[in-house]
Amino acid sequence: QVQLVESGGGLVQAGGSLRLSCAASGRTASTYAMGWFRQAPGKEREFVAAISWSGARTTYADSVKGRFTTSRDNAKNTVYLQMNSLKPEDTAVYYCAVTQYYGVVTTNGYDYWGQGTQVTVSS
Repeated sequence: QVQLVESGGGLVQAGGSLRLSCAASGRTASTYAMGWFRQAPGKEREFVAAISWSGARTTYADSVKGRFTTSRDNAKNTVYLQMNSLKPEDTAVYYCAVTQYYGVVTTNGYDYWGQGTQVTVSS
């Protein structure tokens, strides 16, 4: 069992930055690959980024490539999503999730989810 808690969301102007955190608890939390997803009102949850258990490999959706960076600190059991050059279309609830398999881009490939944190980007 892994518990995930996201934080760091908020309201920001277009062009601004936010850093999301995802704190994981559980005996083997640091051995899981992690993913970030987001869900805007009326839309399906979509893949944003993934990171391997070591942090050596990362994958991004085309829509955020070059603007978002994910990283992790396994000593703190925490994964981060640094979001720069934010756009109004980035507005969504952001979720972190764990998976046994790095690079999975579909929601059904993830085993545990956080509760989400709201990110709102104003124009």
